[in-house]
Amino acid sequence: MSDNKAKFKESYESASRFTRSVFDNFADGELPTEIRRDLKESYHFYLNNEDRQQLEAMGGIKRSLYSMWFLVKNLFMKLTPGRRVLVLIGTAIAFYGMSNETDHVLIGFVTLLFVLGLELKDKLMAHDQLEAGRAVQMAIMPHSIPDIPGWELWLYSVPANEVGGDLIDHMKLSENTIALTLGDIAGKGLPAALMAAKIQATVRAIALDYADLPTRIDRLNAIILRDGLREKFASLIHLEISAINNQIHFVNAGHHPPILVRATANNPVGKGGPAIGIARKAAFSMETVEMNQDDILVMYSDGITEARNEDGEFYSDERLEKLLQHTHGMDAEALGARVLWSVDQFVRRARPSDDISMIVIKRVSPA
Repeated sequence: MSDNKAKFKESYESASRFTRSVFDNFADGELPTEIRRDLKESYHFYLNNEDRQQLEAMGGIKRSLYSMWFLVKNLFMKLTPGRRVLVLIGTAIAFYGMSNETDHVLIGFVTLLFVLGLELKDKLMAHDQLEAGRAVQMAIMPHSIPDIPGWELWLYSVPANEVGGDLIDHMKLSENTIALTLGDIAGKGLPAALMAAKIQATVRAIALDYADLPTRIDRLNAIILRDGLREKFASLIHLEISAINNQIHFVNAGHHPPILVRATANNPVGKGGPAIGIARKAAFSMETVEMNQDDILVMYSDGITEARNEDGEFYSDERLEKLLQHTHGMDAEALGARVLWSVDQFVRRARPSDDISMIVIKRVSPA
């Protein structure tokens, strides 16, 4: 009897949790926003540019009808051939049952539900695989911030999805010198994550063999072109700082120029060369920044400036530069947190559109 009571109590508590979660979804006011967001994302995912251009030329009612048709058609075509046949059979049985008032309606809907279950199974399996990939990716990312006398550092990276295409890394080159890398792989998902891991491993493997920064990045470029993923490239900033001088030496390979925050003005530094993985005969050059006390160098991925709100507006380079005008004298971590807060307030409920990564370097005591 006690076992039955325990099982009943467990079932009751499980049902209560489920009921509360359902009602909480209605009570928190997020449901309408989430539905609108899902509809907008489905519209852009299932409808190609040609479909959207046709719809823009239509009137309101006609546009709504054709939107539904394009959505159903394109969704149907994304199914596997076998599942398309099941959907056609289930739909035919359901309509036959409605016209003849038989139980075929239930059979038709069960068939359609079965296809939906198959699609959900595929998504969950892919999600589990991406979660495993994320665990591996996070394991090879740095778990600490390097400590170097005279400098204050802050490193941050978070993927937009399960796995990301941004790269943040650091390594010790000598007793007084460390190297830092920030990279942004073109594209998203698993291919971008694989290339990020490839670049990270390659930089670590060759850094001590090539003291000259442009030569090091040229060698990286050659290896990525030889072994990298087809049609994949990466923008990258690779730099060195030392405890015995006030300089930051870096190579910018197709990335946003770092922003130098000073008491007098903020300036982008370094023009940047070609990205990694595009051309074998790329010419990389080294830039040097002289850092005074309290000067800050900010490097970031385009997940910050290209973060979008629910209206599709970009956060923009202008907003970031305006924000950084008021950050001189802040700690490296406080400045980074200020930028992330500003982006979060701008994006609000919109889903992340890209990975976000930052490196902030502050000169706290000149050599």
